[in-house]
Amino acid sequence: MYRRNITDPLSEALVDSPVVLLNGARQTGKSTLVRSGMIGEFSGRYLTLDDAGILSAAATDPAGFLAGLGRPVVLDEVQRAPDLFLAIKAEVDRERRPGSYLLTGSANVMLLPRLSESLAGRMEVHTLWPLSQGELEGVREGFVDVAFSGQAPQQTGEDETTVQLLERVLRGGFPEVVGRDSPTRRRAWFDSYVTTILQRDVRDLANIERLTQMPRLLSLLAARVASLLNYSELSRSVAMPQSTLKRYLTLLQTTFLVDTLPAWSGNLSKRLVRSPKLILCDSGLAAHLQGVDAQRLSADPVLLGPLLENFVAMELKKQITWSQTRPRLFHFRTQSGQEVDLVLEDTAGRLIAIEVKGAATVGARDFRGLRALAEATGERFRRGILLYTGREVIPYGKRLFALPIGSLWSWGSSR
Repeated sequence: MYRRNITDPLSEALVDSPVVLLNGARQTGKSTLVRSGMIGEFSGRYLTLDDAGILSAAATDPAGFLAGLGRPVVLDEVQRAPDLFLAIKAEVDRERRPGSYLLTGSANVMLLPRLSESLAGRMEVHTLWPLSQGELEGVREGFVDVAFSGQAPQQTGEDETTVQLLERVLRGGFPEVVGRDSPTRRRAWFDSYVTTILQRDVRDLANIERLTQMPRLLSLLAARVASLLNYSELSRSVAMPQSTLKRYLTLLQTTFLVDTLPAWSGNLSKRLVRSPKLILCDSGLAAHLQGVDAQRLSADPVLLGPLLENFVAMELKKQITWSQTRPRLFHFRTQSGQEVDLVLEDTAGRLIAIEVKGAATVGARDFRGLRALAEATGERFRRGILLYTGREVIPYGKRLFALPIGSLWSWGSSR
C-alpha cells in the first residue's frame, strides 16, 4: 500500500472541522485511504453508498439514516445521495463536533451548487489525485514549497534516462495501473475505466441517456492537452452544439477526468489571452486515449511535448494539495505570443514560472517566455524554472534555472 502525502492535511482537518470531504476521480485510492487507519486517530464506522441497501436507506430517509449511525462515521461515494448533505448540515448545526463526518466522493461538489452551498462553512474539501511520482518512490515531495523559499536548486543525484521518464508519463498514477507491468493489461484497464465512468458516473450525475458522443469527445480532449480550450473548434470537430459541449465538459470536470488552468493576468496593463488551458487528470489516461506508446513518443516531439506538460501540471496539482504554500496554478500567454506553460502564484502574489521542454539540451531562446514574465512582474517574480529531460542543474541568468524533470520529486523531498 502506498502512503498518500495528503494524509497529514486530512488528519489536521479532522481535528477542527466537523465535516471533511475527500473527493477525486474514481480509482484514485480514496476508499483505501479512509479505511487504512492512517488518518490520524480517526476511526469512524465505514459505509459505502455503492452498496444498494445502504444507498436506498440514505436516499429514502437521510435524517433517519444519519440518526442511526452515530459519530464519527465515514460515508463513501456520498454524491450518490445528494439529500444527505442537507441532513448532515442539520446534524452539524445541532451539535458541532470536530471530526464527525469523513466523506468521500467521485464528483466535485464545488461544481454542484446545491451540494456545496449546503455545507458552506462546515466542510473542508480535499482532493485526491492519482499517485504522485513521490508517492510511488516513497517520499513526500517539497518542490512547490522549496521553489518559493529562495533556496538555490542543487544537483540531487537523480540519474534517470529519457526512457524511464517516458515510462512514468505513459504509466500515470492510477494505483491499479502502476501495478501492471504489461502495456496490454494497462490498456485493458483504461478501456474499462473510461467505459465505467461515462456509462455510470456521468449518467448518475446528469441522467443523460444519449452518451454515445462522450467517448469521442474525451479522445478529442486528450489530443488537445496543454492547449488553449477552444469551444468553437471543438464544437465543429465533434459536431456538437456549443451549449451541449459545455455541458458535457462540465460533467467531465465534475468527475475529475478533465481540468482547466486559468490564464494568469495579475495587474498587467497589456491585453492577455483569457482562454483556459486544458489538462487531463492523468498522463497515462491521456496517452491511452491518444493511442501512443513509448516508441511513438520517442520519435515524435510534437506528441511528447503536450503530454509531458500535462504530466508536470498534474504533478504540481498533486503537490499543492499537501504543500504549506498552497499556491494557485495558472498559465501565461499574451496576444503577441509570449507564453509560459505554468505559473504558480502564492497568497502574497509571488510567482514561480515553469516551462516544460521535452529535450535534453536547452538554449537562451527557451527562456524567452520566462524572461518576458519576469520583466512584466518585477519583484513579484520569484524565479523561473525550465524543466527538461537532461540531467544537469544549470543557472541561466538572474533567478532562472534549467532543472531535470526529476527535480519535481527529488528537490526538497523527505521520507
